[in-house]
Amino acid sequence: MRIQDIIPEIEKLAPTAYAEGFDNVGLLTGSPEKEVTGVLVTLDTLENVVDEAIEKDCNLILSFHPIIFSGLKKLTGSNYVERTVLKAIKNDIAIYAIHTALDNSFKGVNDMICEQLGLKKRRILIPQTGTIKKLITFVPKKDAASVREALFAAGAGTIGNYDHCSFNLIGSGSFRGNEESNPVIGRKGETHYEEEVQIGVTFPKHLEKGIIKALFEGHPYEEVAYEVTSLENVNQHIGMGMLGELEEELDERSFLKQVKEIFGTGCIRHSALLEKPIKKVAVLGGSGSFAIEKAAAAGADIFITADLKYHDFYKAEQKLVLADIGHYESEQYTKNLLASYLKKKFANFAVVLSNTDTNPIKYF
Repeated sequence: MRIQDIIPEIEKLAPTAYAEGFDNVGLLTGSPEKEVTGVLVTLDTLENVVDEAIEKDCNLILSFHPIIFSGLKKLTGSNYVERTVLKAIKNDIAIYAIHTALDNSFKGVNDMICEQLGLKKRRILIPQTGTIKKLITFVPKKDAASVREALFAAGAGTIGNYDHCSFNLIGSGSFRGNEESNPVIGRKGETHYEEEVQIGVTFPKHLEKGIIKALFEGHPYEEVAYEVTSLENVNQHIGMGMLGELEEELDERSFLKQVKEIFGTGCIRHSALLEKPIKKVAVLGGSGSFAIEKAAAAGADIFITADLKYHDFYKAEQKLVLADIGHYESEQYTKNLLASYLKKKFANFAVVLSNTDTNPIKYF
């Protein structure tokens, strides 16, 4: 098993196409051709994490946060980033970072928070735009069924809980090939009319390359006519944050106490309590101040996130409670998700959950 065999499975869970533009996801160090001896799963890649990988014979580190975030102009070992990267390269250890690709996944960071809190009726808080595309193509009537099936097999035509979704129109297509053409139907230099089916399917944007490949391989024509457009439809399976509901409502203090115990945080910084029961809960792992207004507009009673600044707490506006549980604490279960996922996909090599504590914040 090589690294390049593992990456596609990781990207089924969290396609890099949905990572935020500012992020640095994917393979950061190492060759994709390298044979894998083991995978160490961690929240952060630091020097001691690389040491752990060496000790446990893991030459691939699957990290939530990218150790290389902005550009590196030199590698002299003058700071923890450079030292970590140098150590990984010297010991031939690959690092793959998943970060906001997993943040935007329906079964990612925020779903894990919801799972720990036992939230039901989960939905994305801020759906990502431009994630759905539409393919229109024109196929001879006798070949329409096989081309449709090829597109479905490549992942097209899935809408929510339904698959094999398409729209089909029968019409007459015309074409005339020049002297360089090699028409499957008709003759060079003659205008030909063929009964065709216009097939329309939608698909998630990260599958576009494979879907176009399937179209060209399954289509009988020498020249394939097709259109791909981006849609503005809301995709409730990709985006930042999540909204869910408690099985039974709780008073604010009881709920905050429960959250503190579940996430093992040294303290929870929160806005003024409203003396209202908690039922609808919004969550966003990591730095989530940008989503405060969205959480309030969604009718959340409380918004659980991290890295809130002094003035962010004013944005509660007596509409909801803001609760900062800590960056590390909000994302800590992510590595369990990744390790569990990989163990199910690959049984022929070791997937190791890192036991190195990478939380830089301590509580007195």
